[in-house]
Amino acid sequence: MDSTKLLHPFTFYLSTALAIFRYLQTGFFGLKRIPIFFTIVDTVISLYFRLCGLSPFTIDLDDQTTMHFWTSNHRRFNKPNLVMIHGYGGDARWQFVYQVRSLSQNFNLYVPDLLFFGKSSSKRSGRTDTFQARCLAECLKRLGVDRFSVYSISYGGFVACRIAEIFPEEVEKVVIVSSGVVSSDDQIEEQIKKIGRDPAAILLPEHPQDLRFLVNLSVYKCKPLRWLPDIFLQEFINAMVNHQRKEKLELLEHLLAKKADISLPILTQETLLIWGDQDNVFPVNLAYQLQRHLGPKSRVKIIKDIGHAANIESPDAVNDLITSFVLGRSKWDIPSVSEKSSLSQVY
Repeated sequence: MDSTKLLHPFTFYLSTALAIFRYLQTGFFGLKRIPIFFTIVDTVISLYFRLCGLSPFTIDLDDQTTMHFWTSNHRRFNKPNLVMIHGYGGDARWQFVYQVRSLSQNFNLYVPDLLFFGKSSSKRSGRTDTFQARCLAECLKRLGVDRFSVYSISYGGFVACRIAEIFPEEVEKVVIVSSGVVSSDDQIEEQIKKIGRDPAAILLPEHPQDLRFLVNLSVYKCKPLRWLPDIFLQEFINAMVNHQRKEKLELLEHLLAKKADISLPILTQETLLIWGDQDNVFPVNLAYQLQRHLGPKSRVKIIKDIGHAANIESPDAVNDLITSFVLGRSKWDIPSVSEKSSLSQVY
């Protein structure tokens, strides 16, 4: 079943439950309001990850830096290792919830919270994608993961490129979804003007209407927040966005402050670039721009009528592309419609 078909019924029934319990929360908890709605959903997502055969794991790199992972319970040597690197907007669980079940059937999964997201943190001053990449690589080394492929979305694409550059022997293949790693300064400025809001206000929302704007900007067809009341959205912001907010802002400031990265190397790994043709964050022309930079070892796949959040709007299509590419099937272009109807929107 297409994972997105479950989205609207889930949010409808969730919002109904939230409406029923809203008065109870106000009455019982008074001024000291507990984020009970968010906590319930967050717990359900964690339970779902466990049902998919993953368990939480925390690594202390030193007394300054800690990274949190969800990893496959049993590593199968007949399965390749896949590292899933998230972007802005919640932790890894919330961004990959529609993908872990399918991908866990073919891969040993390693799903980290990047530093300053979820339960990962650092007291060190590093805010670069290189710092993120080196910390992630060290954690994987301590987990005994010697060879792996990376799948990344949005901000995670910056980290994926760095880890592939710095550790070419360890990284086998790279998948990048909707990431502006080769955007020029002019392109960034033009896109900011087109959107009409400060990037920090978009990626680090403070109010429910800000979060709705971010989600509407990121998706094209579905409206995942349509049924959710503001009370739940504010709880999400308080728990996911405001936690280590200062550090997240500093990560963003680093990305915006540095000049266009003309030093981005031509990766030695085969690389798959996946984009929605209706991406309003990083327009689809950036996919071809990145392909030209990376050269003949890269390939672009465009999903029709999908926005920036392809992992949310079209998880089954993205999963099939990742699986075919990383497993190295002789023909990983795209199955025909008769072979795989879920990929009928890909070209």
